[in-house]
Amino acid sequence: MEIALFGGSFDPPHVGHLLAAAYVLATEPVDELWMVPVFEHPFGKRFRGPYEHRVQLCEAAVATLGLARAKVSRLEADLAARGGEGRTFELLEHLHQTRPQDRFSLVIGSDLLGETAQWKRFDRVRELARLIVLERGGHQGHGGAGGPVIIEVSSTLVRSLLAEGKDASRYVARGVLREIEAGGHYRGKR
Repeated sequence: MEIALFGGSFDPPHVGHLLAAAYVLATEPVDELWMVPVFEHPFGKRFRGPYEHRVQLCEAAVATLGLARAKVSRLEADLAARGGEGRTFELLEHLHQTRPQDRFSLVIGSDLLGETAQWKRFDRVRELARLIVLERGGHQGHGGAGGPVIIEVSSTLVRSLLAEGKDASRYVARGVLREIEAGGHYRGKR
């Protein structure tokens, strides 16, 4: 089985994430896609929503897709509890040890290709996973072969709208928006 790992802050997850997940499941030879919320950002980025809330938001997002092949993984929290640093290569090494019968691919946006020099052991990441690069506007991927730009939206935009009390319903799935409103982590914050 091949599992596509779609990691990110998901702070909060938006329709761009959902469309990317659906696109990967529809066009790539993968059996499942796991959304993997980051537990702690390796570059020190602070999250507006706490980890458990971001996991709940991802679960609401995956439910929107209605696909049994899309799941949410808490592996980052499990590895952090064991003293991991939250690095992608650690996650992949763990998966290769615990699921040796499976293959893994890593879904990343073309905007991240320019940052891979900052990743710890990116060479190891490439050994352990096939890269699925999705085009993001203004960031051409590997020769432009990363597929179409799906939608221009970011979690930063969504957080800004929510902080200002504006309508974010065009950018966030209804179920995710309900969870955001119940959690209250994005109102009045920037």
